[in-house]
Amino acid sequence: MNKEKHLVVISGPSGSGKDTVVKRLMELHPEVELSISATTREIRPGEKDGVNYVFLSREEFERRIKADEILEYAEYCGNYYGTPKSEVDKRIENGITVILVIEVVGAGNVKRIYPDATTIFVRPPSYSELEDRLRGRGTESEEEIQKRLARAVEEMEYAVDYDEVVINDKIDDCAKEIYELIQKHQQD
Repeated sequence: MNKEKHLVVISGPSGSGKDTVVKRLMELHPEVELSISATTREIRPGEKDGVNYVFLSREEFERRIKADEILEYAEYCGNYYGTPKSEVDKRIENGITVILVIEVVGAGNVKRIYPDATTIFVRPPSYSELEDRLRGRGTESEEEIQKRLARAVEEMEYAVDYDEVVINDKIDDCAKEIYELIQKHQQD
């Protein structure tokens, strides 16, 4: 089997619930592993360095880019987000299904490097539900929420570039659908 089929890229706008769905997917299927992204954004309450993200200074992130240690990266709302290359390669070489939860530009870059990776776009059930989810987090200022909502509209246009699109209305149903899609693509 093509080892690249063990790489799954999941994207969706901020507030679509992609992180929550992936967490549930991994609870149901512990054989699926999440690649931890690196970021320069501030750590949020309840997050842990090396668990939710690898939190880096802007200078360290840029050093890693120059050293070709970052598989993909993008700047989003003033912060870098990216995937450490070694994390991905090590897991897919060992036949582990690894999930990258990344934004749309990064997903396109990964698909160019790993053309057989499976890409899945997670949509919220509606724009108003997306806004409610963003506001309900209570972690961003009004200005940040407005930036994320504007960016969400742009990101939704990329859904057509993905292998699959799922709607996150109910977490368990969405996690089940994503797992079934992963299985389908690994068998193709």
